[in-house]
Amino acid sequence: MEKKRTILVLAPHTDDGELGAGASIDRFIKEGNTVYYAAFSTAEQSLPNGLPKDTLAKEVREATKMLGIPDKNLFIFGYEVRKLNYVRQEILEHLIEIKKRIKPDLVLMPSLHDVHQDHTTIAQEGLRAFKDVSILGYELLWNNLSFDTTCFIKLEKENVEAKYKALQRYSSQKDRNYMSKVFVFAHAHTRGVQVGCNYAEAFEVIRWIL
Repeated sequence: MEKKRTILVLAPHTDDGELGAGASIDRFIKEGNTVYYAAFSTAEQSLPNGLPKDTLAKEVREATKMLGIPDKNLFIFGYEVRKLNYVRQEILEHLIEIKKRIKPDLVLMPSLHDVHQDHTTIAQEGLRAFKDVSILGYELLWNNLSFDTTCFIKLEKENVEAKYKALQRYSSQKDRNYMSKVFVFAHAHTRGVQVGCNYAEAFEVIRWIL
């Protein structure tokens, strides 16, 4: 990117931002951009039995730190998983407040084609809140019935490795197949092949302002 930017990542749940854009976040930060991260649910109700309720709140701090996002750039909310649609006005107000505070140049959020109810809420309210900001929708294959690959961010192996290492901080989610190293690298390689490089992440262009 031509100039240093302020980038905001919207994650319905802790780990969504890393899964959808972790390698790009690593590239952005290494290039001198400032990245903020907002997570709206720590999914306490979905944690495996026996884990403390603040497990994912701790894990997202560790994961984003691995990518270079300082703790002061995190916004963590405690809304109940799978019920974000019941508090969409509160979420919109949070987004507007964050916008006023950090004035982002670019927002990364779930695709508008994401079928998960919480992801849909964040995507819709994000679109409302950031009407005058460039927005890219990130890809979560298991939730996307369709996905328009209208933007690719080229990556180096070190960016994908950083994404994988960040995801490993989510030890409570380690059994999910999309957390595996094989998947993380294979997906990035597939997207890279599409644009003639070794690795990439794909995004939907929701709004691009020049």
